[in-house]
Amino acid sequence: MAKALMIQGTMSNAGKSLIAAGLCRIFRQDGYSVAPFKSQNMALNSCVTREGLEMGRAQAVQAEAAGIAPDVRMNPILLKPTTDMGSQVIVMGRPAGNMGAAEYFRKKREYIPVIREAYSSLAAEHDIIVIEGAGSPAEINLRADDIVNMGMAEIADAPVLLVGDIDRGGVFAQLYGTVALLTEEERARVRGLIINKFRGDRALLDPGVRMIEELTGKKVVGVVPYADVRIEDEDSLADGLRDRTGAGTRPRADVIDAAVVRLPRISNFTDFQVLETEESVSLRYVRSAEELGNPDLVILPGTKSTISDLLWLRSSGLEAGILRLAERGVPVFGICGGYQMLGTSVADPGGVESPGLPGGLPGGEVRGLDLLPVRTVFSGNKITSRAEGTVLDVGIPGLSGTKVSGYLIHMGREFRGDGVPAFSTLRAAEGEAPSPDGAARGRVFGTYLHGIFDGSEFREAFLGWLASEKGIGRENRAASYREFKEAQYDALAEVLRESLDMDEIRRIIGTGGATRD
Repeated sequence: MAKALMIQGTMSNAGKSLIAAGLCRIFRQDGYSVAPFKSQNMALNSCVTREGLEMGRAQAVQAEAAGIAPDVRMNPILLKPTTDMGSQVIVMGRPAGNMGAAEYFRKKREYIPVIREAYSSLAAEHDIIVIEGAGSPAEINLRADDIVNMGMAEIADAPVLLVGDIDRGGVFAQLYGTVALLTEEERARVRGLIINKFRGDRALLDPGVRMIEELTGKKVVGVVPYADVRIEDEDSLADGLRDRTGAGTRPRADVIDAAVVRLPRISNFTDFQVLETEESVSLRYVRSAEELGNPDLVILPGTKSTISDLLWLRSSGLEAGILRLAERGVPVFGICGGYQMLGTSVADPGGVESPGLPGGLPGGEVRGLDLLPVRTVFSGNKITSRAEGTVLDVGIPGLSGTKVSGYLIHMGREFRGDGVPAFSTLRAAEGEAPSPDGAARGRVFGTYLHGIFDGSEFREAFLGWLASEKGIGRENRAASYREFKEAQYDALAEVLRESLDMDEIRRIIGTGGATRD
């Protein structure tokens, strides 16, 4: 069985996912077969494996850092919030239904055998498993039947490194309080502390490091600086998304101003992170008509709650702003839930996608933006698959005929109006006949294909068209997005090697030398 190391945090967004990804890359560089694991993840960013199973995006990123394909065993339980009190529960890549928080808390013990089996089979195939916790192990109200923090550490018999976020302030209180609230057995599992997201003079921190070591009896195995790396974020709590939201910046006139609508339950916003690597694109997230302004491109992203986010779009004034821009000829691009919003209506008669919405929605149907003649009806069948295909003749120079690839995650069934061209044709399996996807009308486009911008052929054609429309030049990137991400994983590993006591971490794991013999 593999040796295990678990990364827990003092709070959500302490940096567990990034540190786990960096350690996966380090162990891979050192010659080990390494895999990530998180028993239960709550996030709206997900991915689809090559087998067509859905898992958390963070573990897919960590798998990339480890140099292996994403595997649903790395994240056996995925919770995708649908409301403030409930989530869609994904078990081993397949939906198990929508559950309220209390219902899931009562039921989660039933998933322990699933978690054990997934972890054991993964551990039998690798040298090291880097396990990530969730939230904080000191959430004492949730200690009973814990399956993701110390409960998981016990299942894997894993030593724990506890990560605190100094950027938010109070890191010593975070670390001390967390350790103090653990049971004696749990404290024994904590083998080291990590101070994360540090900015400033390291020497000024030394007295605090010595004091926290004395107070907790735990060694600080690293002070990690605020790393300037671009790695896909796990969910909407991420610093990167928050920092890119707002109206405070005015893009230069010589770049494409792309505005992504920051929906309340935005999902898979990783679809657009590749655009941040483009020097000719200014990507920003907007939450109001004022922030929307006059962009060169409007993007409606995916969402886990299409109808409720559509109602929010309407009440916020963003719908009216988008319609005005579309009337002026500004391109509008919708993906998945965003595509559904662009249609004539969205219906959820059985409450499949939108449980618990307020009344006043006859038949569960809501008017869409009516920019595409497409009607969506939700059913209980969820489509999850990898897919590739070709853009059809959508009337845009250089765009028609380009190759696209990505993945599908949606529950809605579309009904396209007569004579309305699809955006592309997609096939989900080798030998399968291509089927129509999405719709296009004028400068409004919709597709179900997540990750469509990751492919260089489509991205180059689409951005080239936008640049030409604006009358600006555009520098093409020499490297593919895949190569860019690989360089970022290497950069993250270098930061961690310089800031963590890797010899001590190897001793904690029990791997001995720096590289595998």
